[in-house]
Amino acid sequence: MDELMTKCKEKMDKAVHALDEEYKSIRAGRANPAILNKVQVDYYGVPTPINQMAAVSVPDARTILIAPWDASTLKEIEKAILASDVGITPNNDGKSIRLNFPPLTEERRKDIVKEVKKYAEECKVSVRSIRRDILEKYKAQKKNGEITEDDLKTSEKSVQDETDKFCKEVDKICADKEKEIMGL
Repeated sequence: MDELMTKCKEKMDKAVHALDEEYKSIRAGRANPAILNKVQVDYYGVPTPINQMAAVSVPDARTILIAPWDASTLKEIEKAILASDVGITPNNDGKSIRLNFPPLTEERRKDIVKEVKKYAEECKVSVRSIRRDILEKYKAQKKNGEITEDDLKTSEKSVQDETDKFCKEVDKICADKEKEIMGL
């Protein structure tokens, strides 16, 4: 396998991995500490992830407990959660913060599924964009006489096969997340 094909696979894999990470931050009815991954707390002037300044645990299916290692950061963590798009109001008891997740309504679940599908489509667009870029590089190699017409056709087929494989993977990840959200 040549260098361009390796690059193609790496970029497509990164796109799918980014989608997977995005899905982890979407609330699906159960408490999941990953929804706090994007929340940054101003810790002495440095944006810091919550999981680097507190113990984050899930005592039950609908609660996340955040116990900061430095009690003086409690207010800052609370502020950061309120300012984020988590959509949950934190309960501060002076020692820790609790995030209580209400059950999702059917309408809210459907909205979340729409969002999930939108992210999946964006990921597929980026995979196809990677395919286009790689194919242009192969055509440039053909034009410069670095590869033959047969090599170009073989490469185009390989790139298309990879694109199809990654698009199927995106569809599977999306379907799994949709089932999780709808509670199936």
